[in-house]
Order: sequence, then C-alpha cells, then structure tokens
Amino acid sequence: MATPKLLIVVKLGTSTLTAGTRKISRRHMLEIVRQAAELTERGHQVVLVSSGAIAAGREALDYPAIDKSVPGKQMLAAVGQGRLIQIYAELFALYDRRVGQVLLTRGDLNARTGYLNARDTLLTLLSYGVVPIVNENDTIATEEIKVGDNDNLSALVANLIDADLLILLTDQPGLFTADPRTNPNAQLIPRVEVIDEAVWALAGGTTTGLGTGGMVTKLQAAQLAARSGTTTVIASGKRPNVLIDIVDHGNIGTTFPAQSAKESRKRWILAEKPQGVLRVDAGAADRLRRGGASLLPVGIRAVEGEFERGAPVQVAGPDGAKVAAGLTNYGSTELKMLIGVQSAQIGAVLGYTYGDEAIHRDNLVLL
Repeated sequence: MATPKLLIVVKLGTSTLTAGTRKISRRHMLEIVRQAAELTERGHQVVLVSSGAIAAGREALDYPAIDKSVPGKQMLAAVGQGRLIQIYAELFALYDRRVGQVLLTRGDLNARTGYLNARDTLLTLLSYGVVPIVNENDTIATEEIKVGDNDNLSALVANLIDADLLILLTDQPGLFTADPRTNPNAQLIPRVEVIDEAVWALAGGTTTGLGTGGMVTKLQAAQLAARSGTTTVIASGKRPNVLIDIVDHGNIGTTFPAQSAKESRKRWILAEKPQGVLRVDAGAADRLRRGGASLLPVGIRAVEGEFERGAPVQVAGPDGAKVAAGLTNYGSTELKMLIGVQSAQIGAVLGYTYGDEAIHRDNLVLL
C-alpha cells in the first residue's frame, strides 16, 4: 500500500538553529534542511516556521548592546531576516530546492482577506515545489498584533493550510513528568491524549534567553493544532534524523493526536452567517451535488448581496434550492463582472486573478 503524502509544518526555534550557542549554526541547519529536502523528494510537502531573525541580526552586528525594547528587536530582525533567508536558500540549493519567504503577523491571519491571501500564497508555493520559510514579521509587529512566539505561529499556519502534522523542534526530547534538567528521575511522556490541568502543570518556561518560547507555548500550539485536526509532535532538534524518524516511525518525542477531523473546518463554514447568494445554472448545480467539484465563474448566473473576498455565501440552483455554502475567492463586485466567464478569461476581465474558482472545493460544503 502506498505511503500517504503528508502536509507537514516544522517549527524551528532559535535554540535549535543556534544549537544552544550565540551564533546561527549552519551545520545544524544543514541537517534539518537535508531531512526536509528528503521528505519533499518522497512527495511530502514541508513548510518551515523558523525563528532566528533577531539572533542572526545580533550576530551580523557583532552582538551590540541593545535594550529589549520593541524597536530594538525590530531593528535586529530587519538586519537578520534577510541574512537568515539567504542561509536557507543556499542550504536548500544544495538539494536543488527553492525557498520562499513568508512574513506574517496575527493581524494578517485575523482579517479574512489576509487569511485567504496567506493561505493561497503558501499553497501556491507548495504546488510549485517551493519550500515556504515562515516567520513572524518582527520588523513591523507591535505588542497588540504580534503572535508572540513561533510555536503558536506554527499552529496557526498548520490550521491555515490544513496540515496533517506539526513538528515542534526544541532543545528537549519532548514533554517530561518533571524538568529533566533538574530532576534525574523525570520520564518522557510519549503520548498525550488530552491537554488537561495536570499536563499544563508539567510545563515550564524558557531558560536559554535565546527565544520567546518554552514548554507552555508548545502546549498552547499543540492544543490549537489538535483542535484544528492536526497531530503535533514535540521532539529534540538535536536528535539525528528526527524529522525522517517522526514521519517513518511516529514514536519520537511526545505526540499529541488530532482531536477533530479536517471536516471540522467545513462545519465552521456552515456556522458562518451567509453574506450573499450565488445563483448558478443547472449544470453547475449538478456538478456540485455530485461532489468533488469547485464552483467556477462560468456557472454563475446572478450574484446577490455585497461582500468582500473570503466572505461566506450560499450557492443556489436555478430552482432556488440551496446547493452549497462556501468562502468566495472574489468579492461581489468582482463576481458580477465574472458571471458566465470562462476561468481562463478571469485575468483579462479583472486584470488579475485569485485562481480559477469562484469557490474552491476545499472551501465548499454541500447542503
């Protein structure tokens, strides 16, 4: 039986990228890149959520004495982000892989259009065989909008692209019954079915001073990912072949299984209040009812309501019966211009395109 192809998000913390030192460890990064490249060669898709911009900036400026203010960190990130992505590009090029940089803030993901734009960008990069390198946009993020740590950002990215697996690499082998740095009797917990109060009590803070995350933020990320239908693994970034072993064997570190199926996202779509109605012809309605089809502009006959790109709408057949609900790739003004238009002509009509579909099948639920 063929091995299923996975969509994998890997979070790399600053301590992992520096191997616990003050400098970015290219040797250690190369080992992670080698494994990510091997997974892509097998047909899996890999997204890296990488910290390290501020650490790279400090290194580039020879460790200047800068206070911990937000502008100081933003300055270091501005210097270090280009340096960091250049290192990734050079290392992945050794394996004939290209990378693309994606910088996000919580504000990008809270706004519906920003959410869809980020999702489209990541999925398009993956469809072209490009490895996305995601980081929080520290150069412009403020305390009000910043995600705050890349553990939670990685979980948001996993939710954004419906990832199958989230791997959080850290300086510890996983979650323990006690702090293994101070308690020699601490035992690794291989699997956590539910993150309850007892599990939260096991979490501690960061001690390296290199990053913003600790076990608390990793549990927050695992909980968010599990509720989104993504399995999470916390494991040591120092372990040889860690990514390959997790994918091949699944018994590395601490595993937090998904608590819901991917269909939960479609249940969320159904719960959204429709902001408009797309009336389609009989052919389009029939194709949608048979399942597996996206709604194309050529099948639309009327657009009701005023809404922006990414809005929840209902789809109705020529008899008025509701056929489906979904999230639109275009706003109402754009869709009115695209009524009956072939997908190949969208760019010519609008001057740009967000894709061939009015509603992609992944954002469509049959009623």
